[in-house]
Amino acid sequence: MNTIKLTLLIVLLFVPLAALHAADKSPSPNKAVVTFRTADAKLQRLFEAAETQAAANLKPYSPTMTILVEGAGYSAAYIETQPMGGAMYAKRNVEIALNNQRIFMAHQREDGRLPQRVNAFDEKSWANSMRDDGWLPGAITVGQDGVLANFKTFSGHCFPQEALDVYYWAGRDRAFLEQLYAVLEKHDQYLWKVRDSNRDGCLEAWSIGDTGEDHATKFGDSYHYWSFDFPPTPERIASMPEAALKRQKVTWQPDSSADRKLESPMPAESMDVMSYSYANRSTLAAISKILGNGREAHWIEQAAKVSAKIKDYLWIPEKKACFDRDRNGKIIEILVHNNLRCMYFGSFDQDMADQFVRHHLLNPKEFWTPLPLPSIAANDPKFRNVPGNDWSGQSQGLTFQRAIRALENYGHYAELSLIGTKLLETIQQEKLVFGQQYDPFTGATKNRTGYGPTILSALEYISRMQGVHLNLINDQVWWSALDGTDFTYTQRWSEREWTLTGTKGRFTASLGDKEVFSCTRGVRVVTDLAGNVREVVGIAPEPQSVVLQIAGVRHELTVKPNQVWHLDGTKPVLLRAVPFDYPYQENIR
Repeated sequence: MNTIKLTLLIVLLFVPLAALHAADKSPSPNKAVVTFRTADAKLQRLFEAAETQAAANLKPYSPTMTILVEGAGYSAAYIETQPMGGAMYAKRNVEIALNNQRIFMAHQREDGRLPQRVNAFDEKSWANSMRDDGWLPGAITVGQDGVLANFKTFSGHCFPQEALDVYYWAGRDRAFLEQLYAVLEKHDQYLWKVRDSNRDGCLEAWSIGDTGEDHATKFGDSYHYWSFDFPPTPERIASMPEAALKRQKVTWQPDSSADRKLESPMPAESMDVMSYSYANRSTLAAISKILGNGREAHWIEQAAKVSAKIKDYLWIPEKKACFDRDRNGKIIEILVHNNLRCMYFGSFDQDMADQFVRHHLLNPKEFWTPLPLPSIAANDPKFRNVPGNDWSGQSQGLTFQRAIRALENYGHYAELSLIGTKLLETIQQEKLVFGQQYDPFTGATKNRTGYGPTILSALEYISRMQGVHLNLINDQVWWSALDGTDFTYTQRWSEREWTLTGTKGRFTASLGDKEVFSCTRGVRVVTDLAGNVREVVGIAPEPQSVVLQIAGVRHELTVKPNQVWHLDGTKPVLLRAVPFDYPYQENIR
């Protein structure tokens, strides 16, 4: 037996069984299937290519578990992408969706920290990991299932809300929810014990990898990893041996940019890491309500403390955006897309979200480039249009993926339709290459195809603009038909089948063999799971004159962008309206 195999055997013998046993107690999955047929030949080819390439990212991680990996050369599952990717894939395979949550839950470290990524075991990856970090206990662990769990950085935290989504898709299993509650509570305790090193009430990023923004110019000369549970202050770094530091900096590509020679701001007061905690706490509140454990009010209060600190300390009112602060408390005056990430996690209030969308997201000089959503505002001095793996400028597939929840959280449905239309057009232009990132001015990509976040983004935008989306956490079905192309979209799940058919300027919804309603194109109709109409939503960038027919009853109304009309049984009533300020106007206040 060689040394590597012997080392693995020793590790496996001493790994507790609890995590693996917890993962085995999974809810029985429900079958889920999506079908889509459209008269738009280009869109049909895109949909079929996305389905095929998404399925190619399914990988066996153990004899009993297959998961959805990130793809396009990334063979691991990252917590910044794959719980979210799994939750989106639940529409097609609930078991995969569960596995993409459980694999992180099962490998939580004893101190509460969740892994940055997990890898299927092989001798080469084990040897590389031990060479890199074998001297550092806890940076790499191996579970009894043979999965390598990496804790060298955070890499993001798109996990709490996504796991709760999967709870609904997988049949509302209480044991799964109780395990999720314990995992999130323990991880949040870790964040506040370790990552508020100066005890000012604001959590910190300690490395580039903590937010997953590889090579971003805003970080200057920072470490990519920081595997330690103490902050990377200049004094601490100066006292450490070179052997302990050399593997913390990683360069994947040649880069002579002077930006990356600037002094590191770490440990940085971070809107991202604060939002990780907000997501934990708001999800814990939602779980507490379901479990009836008496902790809902506590977690609502704790989440509110996080969002209040973000607004008080990181939100700059005159700039109408959030900014991180460096280790000395100085504002890092670089306008970044991470404000949209805060919206993804729900840590902004409605006014903050509206202001960022109005003044920055829709500004063609900043984030509303020909292909929207660059990582750094296009007119910021730190913007760099680098085609490789670089978060200094180009529009990222992962940002398109996060933008869906981000904008829906705050009712910016019409803006989301504009972004989705642009993304689908770009992928068609780029000959169906689902790349990691795209030039925000030309839409060109030099990346390989098969990148999971971009694939799933495309499929999700189709479901939001020309299809069916199950919003199970609210017991809702979203039926959307943005344009006039003939199509049929069917979602099957839990012995039910919802079918939307678009033809001749209208769209018709059916639950099984029963017609639910018919409506003029250009809006979204929201029903409950049984097909009872509840709302009409403005998802188009122009007002729509709508005729909605339900069981012989005719409703006529004009629906403006981002308006939500409630059906109270007699007539539509305007429930809420979120501002829509497109095209951008500089004189908006």
